[in-house]
Amino acid sequence: MSYKDDIKALAQLREAQQGKWASISPENAARMRAQNRFKTGLDIAKYTAKIMRDDMAAYDADSAQYTQSLGCWHGFIGQQKLISIKKHFGTTKRRYLYLSGWMVAALRSEFGPLPDQSMHEKTTVAGLIEELYTFLRQADAWELNHLFRDLEEAQKAGDNAKAEELIAKIDNHETHVVPIIADIDAGFGNAEATYLLAKKMIEAGACCIQLENQVSDEKQCGHQDGKVTVPHEDFLAKINAVRYAFLELGVDDGVIVARTDSLGAGLTQKIAVTKEPGDLGDQYNSFLDGDVIDSATDIDNGDVVIKQNGKLVKVKRLASGLYQFKPGTGEDRVVLDCITSLQNGADLLWIETEKPHVGQIASMVNRIREVVPDAKLVYNNSPSFNWTLNFRQQVFDAWEQEGKDVSAYDRAKLMSEEYDSTELAKLADEWTRNFQRDAAREAGIFHHLITLPTYHTAALSTDNLAKGYFGDEGMLAYVAGVQRREIREGIATVKHQDMAGSNIGDDHKEFFHGEAALKAGGKDNTMNQFG
Repeated sequence: MSYKDDIKALAQLREAQQGKWASISPENAARMRAQNRFKTGLDIAKYTAKIMRDDMAAYDADSAQYTQSLGCWHGFIGQQKLISIKKHFGTTKRRYLYLSGWMVAALRSEFGPLPDQSMHEKTTVAGLIEELYTFLRQADAWELNHLFRDLEEAQKAGDNAKAEELIAKIDNHETHVVPIIADIDAGFGNAEATYLLAKKMIEAGACCIQLENQVSDEKQCGHQDGKVTVPHEDFLAKINAVRYAFLELGVDDGVIVARTDSLGAGLTQKIAVTKEPGDLGDQYNSFLDGDVIDSATDIDNGDVVIKQNGKLVKVKRLASGLYQFKPGTGEDRVVLDCITSLQNGADLLWIETEKPHVGQIASMVNRIREVVPDAKLVYNNSPSFNWTLNFRQQVFDAWEQEGKDVSAYDRAKLMSEEYDSTELAKLADEWTRNFQRDAAREAGIFHHLITLPTYHTAALSTDNLAKGYFGDEGMLAYVAGVQRREIREGIATVKHQDMAGSNIGDDHKEFFHGEAALKAGGKDNTMNQFG
């Protein structure tokens, strides 16, 4: 419904009250409705699920239409990202947010900073989703509030053309509410626990849930050692649990990202159930490391024996009770994981790798696409990678393979500052710049994200400010390094009172109190110094 239509409908509603609502302005009520488009988290989940589905279809038609997001650990951080995106690019199209379990553990747990091992309170994840969308909805209200204030000024001045232009902007306002890809780790327990947490996340607004195939109580960060995977049957039960949660809540387009950590995981918690040779359990067990035995005399107390490729094999079991996979089987296990997940309810894949290498990713995706042609990935452009070193080494290796003279470079020391201005370093930076485009085209990556960017930007900017403020620069460190840059670059937070909702509150006071409203935004408000 347009702004004008809403005013008419509200005017009729007021008239039906026979004077009891005489102090209610249809214009003000219509304005408040426009500034609060989404009433519940489920409204958001249904709206953003459709966006993701449309974007997935667009990517299938043209791989240049890939999507991106940045991870965030606070509602304000997510809000400012979307405000910046709209400011610089005019639209939020194909830009999402990522909710990182790593950052929840490190920055939001009541236990204090924790490693990424699912030790934080699981309800914090759903709480952060709700917080993010609260701030994104406030960004809508903030932006629209400025448009409505401009509309009032145009109407007071009798500028009808300007007023109609502003009403068109209000009616066609693009929301800051975008899809959030939300990390549910390994489900924080069994399938029932996964279902219960998924419901909370969806009710908070999540349209997309990322689930990994690690063991819940042994979960590790994807870029740390000691990862333990589960048999496919266990993982598929959790995928089913998330799908049932979406369907129960009416989010029929909900998206599930199935993440495999098998490339870097050398252990499993248990041997898969198998009923006949070649079934899924048998395939999983075929990767277990062990020694062929000839008789029962080869079996010691506590040994576990399975039938593998027609032979009896004593599988390697660690003191922890975990079983070991054969070395070099990671990629084969990844391919099996991905195909199985897509054939059993997952929509997107996440392959956790140890380096950003288009060729490595493409080699696995091409194998997956032989069975599932439209397989698509969400890829972690992780700060855990040393991007500079990785791409310099990739250029070095490519040059060496081409027969180019690389004697001026020491491959083991390519991170050194002395190489920063070299031809190799410049080409490596170009490869880094093009990584997302190249990987979207060649490796089936639909969505690129950085998991922990604002963890690092917050630390870096704080270090720069502290160094100057507590050093010789004093107050100039803040003025020149922060405030003046906000002014020059048009960063809305320079008017922090307005960004926090002061003007919205003033307008509401006027709606509620009329001429008796005591407003904060008068001539003595120092925010006026910023124009």
